Amino acid sequence: MLPEEAAAVPIQAWWRGTLVRRTLLHAALRACVIQHWWRQVLANRQEKKRQAVLYLYTRQLWAVVRLQSWVRMWRVRRCYWRVLHAARIIQAYWRWHCCHNRGFIQGLYHMKENQLILQLEISLGPQICRTQQCTPLPIKE
Repeated sequence: MLPEEAAAVPIQAWWRGTLVRRTLLHAALRACVIQHWWRQVLANRQEKKRQAVLYLYTRQLWAVVRLQSWVRMWRVRRCYWRVLHAARIIQAYWRWHCCHNRGFIQGLYHMKENQLILQLEISLGPQICRTQQCTPLPIKE
């Protein structure tokens, strides 16, 4: 081997090593890019799955809240209707008591042509007095 050839061998080895290292560096960079892309895809899938689960959870939670509010409303209305029914019973008995002890006046009136027809019913205890009166109205023609 000639001295020039002997000097060329380390240069060629260095150059081949540089080419191999450059090729390996490019391959490693491409692998990093692919891995980064794949991690992004997995993260996006994970985020979509998380959003779907969160949406389902919130819908279920709102359904539970709505159902609870309906039940509370139903219970309050049922209590209100019981109180209202009791109040009506008390009012009916009180009115019956007042009418039989104190008496009351009830009446109707009708207007016919130029007359006022008045019907009154006066209740005083067990006695009832009914009266009807026709009064001519002074209407100028």
